[in-house]
Amino acid sequence: MMVCRYRANGLLIGVAVGTLFLVPTHGSAQNSQTDPCADVNLRSLLEDVIRCAGQGHAEAQFSLGLKCGTGGGGVTENDAEAVRWYRLAAEQGYAPAQSNLGLMYANGDGVSEDDVEAVRWYRLAAEQGNAPAQYNLGWMYDNGDGVPEDDTEAVRWYRLAAEQGYAGAQLNLGTMYANADGVPQDDVFAFMWFDLSATQGNETAQGNRDIILQWMTREQIAEAQRLSREWIETRPQERDD
Repeated sequence: MMVCRYRANGLLIGVAVGTLFLVPTHGSAQNSQTDPCADVNLRSLLEDVIRCAGQGHAEAQFSLGLKCGTGGGGVTENDAEAVRWYRLAAEQGYAPAQSNLGLMYANGDGVSEDDVEAVRWYRLAAEQGNAPAQYNLGWMYDNGDGVPEDDTEAVRWYRLAAEQGYAGAQLNLGTMYANADGVPQDDVFAFMWFDLSATQGNETAQGNRDIILQWMTREQIAEAQRLSREWIETRPQERDD
């Protein structure tokens, strides 16, 4: 059964919400002793972030870009400055910055909108395992933005992010299974991915799961619930940032 990708009369939908990626605090005491910028990140004092970003530290550059892009914390919102700092970190291969730079190009924030450039940066981050970039790259293939539309590629990238527990990708992967886009139609897998996303509080996934229940058999529901339960037991959810 084909269902609509966009909200209409309560039918199943997928969503694309670009995500600015935040990274957790990391580093070690040993690194801090040899490099005072080793542990500088988004949670650090602004003056330390600015100083270390100026010294070329990728995580500090990323953190300063995020501060510029969102404003607050003593920094005035400035998308162009956010792009500048993301780019400096992205060119060092820092995946979160590559992902966010791709999003800036996709949205035309601080730079001219350019889907091809967005795809380029998403791909660099996605190939390093960055879940938001994998999700966004899947969306670009899903909709033919910056690349030829390719449902099979969309499914591939959604799946990689979904397997990391990324709720938006789980929702969209479920929608691909429900609509037979890039994969054979399968209500069991559609329910499973909707359920996993809904477990994280995704309201669209909750609605999709409730809708698909209407045409599933009792056996299919039991199998989908089993798969969802086993997935959670073996792969703890990593919530969207």
